[in-house]
Amino acid sequence: MKIAIVGCGALGSYYGAKLCRDGHETHFLLRSDYEVVRRQGVEIRSADGNFHVQPHCAQAPEEIGLAELVLIGLKTTANAQFKNLLPPLIGRNTAVITFQNGLGNEAAVAAIVGAEKTLGGLCYVALNRIAPGTILHLGLGLIVLGEYQRPIQERTRHIEKAFNHAGVPCRLTENLEQSRWEKLIWNIPFNGLGVASAFGYEALESRTGVLACSGQGGPSAFGHEALEGRTGVLACSGQEGPSASSCETSVGYPISLASRQNCLATDELLADPNWKQMALGLMDELVVAGNTLGYSLPSSIPDKMIARTLELGHYKASTVIDFELGKPLELEALFMEPLRQSERSGVAVPRLKALCRVLAGNC
Repeated sequence: MKIAIVGCGALGSYYGAKLCRDGHETHFLLRSDYEVVRRQGVEIRSADGNFHVQPHCAQAPEEIGLAELVLIGLKTTANAQFKNLLPPLIGRNTAVITFQNGLGNEAAVAAIVGAEKTLGGLCYVALNRIAPGTILHLGLGLIVLGEYQRPIQERTRHIEKAFNHAGVPCRLTENLEQSRWEKLIWNIPFNGLGVASAFGYEALESRTGVLACSGQGGPSAFGHEALEGRTGVLACSGQEGPSASSCETSVGYPISLASRQNCLATDELLADPNWKQMALGLMDELVVAGNTLGYSLPSSIPDKMIARTLELGHYKASTVIDFELGKPLELEALFMEPLRQSERSGVAVPRLKALCRVLAGNC
C-alpha cells in the first residue's frame, strides 16, 4: 500500500516505521524533523528489537499525492489544519485513520474527507520521542480499529491484516464510540493527573469537599497555600510558547516553566496512596458515566488498567511531556468533551470536573 503518515511524532513515526519495514510505500509528512529524517531515517529503539527505516519524506501533502491509507498522528490541537493537510492525499478509495486521543476526532476528519472514508484507531502503546527521528518504544502496541458510524468493512479487515503482518497487534471493534470511551478511562487519569501533580494534590480538592481523597499527596511544586481559595481553580496569564515564562494562580503564585518538571510519572502516581485513589476515583466515574451513556463497561476495567500501567514502570504520558515542554495541551478532545458528555448523562463526576478546572485554568 501507499501510506501517508500525517503527524510524525512518537506515535506516527513508530507505526509508520513498522509498516515501512514491512515493505509498504510509506511517506512521512514532516515539519521540524524533516532534514534529520531525510538524511538519517527513523530509528526505533525497543526491547522487542531495534530497527531503522528510510521512509519517503515530504514537507507538503502535495509532494505525496494520493494515498491508499492515511494515518493521522497529529495532536488534536492541530485539527484545524485538516482542511489543508488531508485533501491532497485523498482519492476515491482512500481510507483515513485517526489515531488521536479523545472524542470528536473522527467527526472532524469526516467533515473533510467524508464519513465513508473515516476510521478510528485506539493505540495502546507506550512511546517517547527522545530525539528527532528517534523513538523509544517502552511497551505494548495494540491498535483497536473501527469504522466511523458504520459496521466493519472488507477494507477494514485488509488494514487489520496489514498491521498484524507488520508486527503490530491489531483487532477490530464494531463499536468505535465505546472503544474510545474505554480508552478515556486510562487517558484521563494518567495524562490529566500527571499534569495536575505539578500543582499539588490539594489543587484537586473541590469547593464542596466532595472528593473522597484527603491528606498530603506527595511531591507538590508549591504546597497547598498556593492553591487555597474557594474553587481551587488556577488561572493562567499570557500565551503558551517560548515567550510565556510563567503563569499565575488565582492567588498570585508564579508557575515557572522550570517547575513543570515536577510532574509525576505513572509509577509515582500509583506509589502515592492519595494520587492512586484519585486515579481510581476518576476511572470509576468514567465507567459509570460511560454505562449511563449506553456503553457496556465492566467495573473491573480500572483494576486491570492499573495492573497494566504498573508494568510500564516509570512512564510519562504524552500530555505530561507536552506540558513539561510548554506546548498546548489536548484539553478539548481529551478532557472537556468527556466532561460535557458525562454531565449530560446526569452522572456526578466531581473528580473529573475538578481536574478539568485545574487543567483549563493552567494550560
